[in-house]
Amino acid sequence: MKIPFSYSWKSLWARKATSVLTAAGMALVVYVFATVLMLTEGLKQTLVATGSDDNVVLIRQGAETEVQSSIEREQAAIIESAPEIAYAPNGTKLASKEVMVLMTLPKRGSDKPSNVTIRGLSEKGLTLRPQVRLAEGRMFRPGSSEIVAGRKIAENFKGAGIGETIRFGLRDWTVVGVMDAGNTGFSSEIWGDADQLMQAFRRTAYSAVVAKLADVSLLERFRVRIEADPRMKVEAKRETVFYAEQSEMLANFLKILGMTLSVIFSLGAIIGAVITMYGAVASRTREIGTLRALGFRRGGILSAFLFESALLGLIGGLAGVALASTMQLLTVSTLNWQTFSELAFTFTLTPTIAFQSLVFSLFMGLLGGLLPAFQAARMDLIDALRSV
Repeated sequence: MKIPFSYSWKSLWARKATSVLTAAGMALVVYVFATVLMLTEGLKQTLVATGSDDNVVLIRQGAETEVQSSIEREQAAIIESAPEIAYAPNGTKLASKEVMVLMTLPKRGSDKPSNVTIRGLSEKGLTLRPQVRLAEGRMFRPGSSEIVAGRKIAENFKGAGIGETIRFGLRDWTVVGVMDAGNTGFSSEIWGDADQLMQAFRRTAYSAVVAKLADVSLLERFRVRIEADPRMKVEAKRETVFYAEQSEMLANFLKILGMTLSVIFSLGAIIGAVITMYGAVASRTREIGTLRALGFRRGGILSAFLFESALLGLIGGLAGVALASTMQLLTVSTLNWQTFSELAFTFTLTPTIAFQSLVFSLFMGLLGGLLPAFQAARMDLIDALRSV
C-alpha cells in the first residue's frame, strides 16, 4: 500500500515557515546556477549570431583574432579571385578586405576607459552583413573620415553618439550613423572605410578577408586550396565557427566560476533541507508509527519523505528559474579575453538551461532528504507509537 502524494504536500503546507525558508535557500542557489548558464549562453549566442554560415573568414596562420592577423594586399587579391567566392549582381566578387584596430574610449557617466573595436571595411563588407541595419543617420561615405557606431557603443561611450566626433589616428572622425545589429558582436563595434583607417593608422596590410561562398559545401575545397598555396600562409574558417571560438575562453571561465559558486552555495541549501527534514521526522514520530500500524511499509514511508524533500527542491527550483528569467531584461558589458575589446551581450534563458536548473534543484532536495527519509523508514514501530 502506497502513501498518497497529497500526504507529502500537506505535510509541507503544515510547516509553511520552515518550508518557505528552505525553498528560498534552494531558489537562491538555483538562481546563481541558472544566471551563470544564461550568461555563458548569451555570450556564445552573441558571437555565433555575428557570423553567417555561407561566409568564410581568412586570417594569418597562427593568429587567433583579427587584431593579431596580417594579410598582405597581394594575398588579399589572390583570395578575392578564388572561383569558390560568390559574385555580386554587378559582376564583382563578394569579398571584403578589412582592417581591425583597438581604441580606448571613455564610458559615459564614469569616464572609465575601455577598449573598443574599430573595423574598417568596404561596401562589400556591408553586403556580407545583412543582419546589420541603420537605426539612425546614414552609412559612412567611402574615402571620408566618417564612421558609424554600433547601438551599444553609441549608448555607452562618449563621443560615439550620432553627430559627435571621436579623435584617433591623428584626425577627427564624425559619427554619421548608429547601426543596430541585434544581439550580435557588431553592435559593439565602430565601422569606417578600410582604406582611410589604414592610412590613419599607417597600416600596409589588412587584418582579414571576409568572403561569401557561392555554395556552403565549397568551404572544404576552398580551405584546402588556399591553405596549400605557398604564397598565402593564411587559414580559412566558417564565420560562425570563427566567432564561436572567440567566446570559448571567457565562456569556459564563467562556467567554471559559476559552477564552483553553485556547488559551494548548494552545500548550504542541502544542509538546510537536511535540518528541515530531520525536524519533520522528529515532530512526526507518532504519525510515522501510526502509518506503520496501518500497514504502510518502510519503502512507502521512505518514498513519501523523499518525495516531500524533492517537492521542496522543485518549488525552490521553479522560484529560482523564475527569478533568473528576469535577468534577460539586462545587458552586460565585459572584456572579451580573445580580442581585449568591450563586448555587450544579454542573459539568455533556453529550455535546456531551465531543465538543467530544475534537475539541479531536485538533486539538492533529494540529497537533503535522503538521510532523514532513511531515519523515518527505519523507525521502530513500538518506539514510534510510545513517543509523546
